[in-house]
Amino acid sequence: MARVCQLTGKKTKSGNNRPFSLKATKRTFRPNLFWKRVFNPLTRKVERMRLSAKAIRTLKKWARQGADKADAEAVAA
Repeated sequence: MARVCQLTGKKTKSGNNRPFSLKATKRTFRPNLFWKRVFNPLTRKVERMRLSAKAIRTLKKWARQGADKADAEAVAA
């Protein structure tokens, strides 16, 4: 399976190593990927996804914002 984040689409990039002598040698930059189990509210199922660290942080932020909205609605009621 390719090294691709299923949420953000981040994938392996290529570039150069540049030491002090500036002699360029090819290298690859890989995304920081993890297997995570994520609840999908549309299908009401838990799915196993390959996500980058940035995508995981974004999902945590979205969950936190959703909880903040629910708390605000409970206080207003």
